[in-house]
Amino acid sequence: MELRHLRYFVVTAEAQHFTRAAELLGMAQPPLSQQIRQLEHEVGTPLFDRTGRGVVLNDAGRAFLACAQDILQRAQAAVQTAQRAARGEVGELTLGFTESASFNGVVTELIRQYRQQYPDVEMTLSQGDSETLVAQLREGTIDAAFVRPPFALDGGLTFTQLAEEPLVVALPLGHALARKKRLAPGDLTQERFILYSRKSGYGLSADIMAACRQHGLNPLIGQRAPQLSSAVNLVAAGMGVAVVPASLRHLRPDGVVYRPFALDWPRAVLGLAVRQDRAGGKVENLLRLARKA
Repeated sequence: MELRHLRYFVVTAEAQHFTRAAELLGMAQPPLSQQIRQLEHEVGTPLFDRTGRGVVLNDAGRAFLACAQDILQRAQAAVQTAQRAARGEVGELTLGFTESASFNGVVTELIRQYRQQYPDVEMTLSQGDSETLVAQLREGTIDAAFVRPPFALDGGLTFTQLAEEPLVVALPLGHALARKKRLAPGDLTQERFILYSRKSGYGLSADIMAACRQHGLNPLIGQRAPQLSSAVNLVAAGMGVAVVPASLRHLRPDGVVYRPFALDWPRAVLGLAVRQDRAGGKVENLLRLARKA
């Protein structure tokens, strides 16, 4: 039994006439009558009572009609669902993000737009540092990630830059340098730096240290924090100062003030990383919105 047999049967039942049903189906009447007889043979009982003027459903036909209509509706729904999935309108998207990305307005607006345009896509968020997220992306355990370079683009990854932020210095409240509107590397000669360096030794902290040395400052390392928010919280505890992306000014624990850092380089870059062999429309839709952003 094929779906076309069910469709032939439903149209004939609604038309109550073989010739009229054949016209609706765009086929000749004899082949339609033959298909209906084959269907009745497969079911094992007549489904129509033949009259001189047409056909009417018998008890078996009426019972079969309800099931046939349900099957056809389910089949059509399955086709539509598959098409929506191919367009990335349904399914699940696992999205990684660094903690600092959640403070960036471009990222939050991108997520808002995606959820608004694709409400039937279930978004699962996974937080981690950039190195961990890039590794998960290569392994295929997440679909995309908001991360901060540098990291190797080999391994089949592509990166779309979303934001490039200046740096600010997080100072303990009441610190003497808080009276200045802008801080240069030379102002921090006596300060202990709180770093949030990566395991690999590369990253924004390493670039900041290199830039300070280029300007004659050999930073004193006080503490190492696992992530940017931890560094800011350690500043609030009076453990030292931290140089962080400007968007972290939205993170305002008691006891911390921020001042612009007078360095043209480095800048805190943030973007969306995906696999080059990404499969499915969900990631493509997110990437399309990211490129617009």
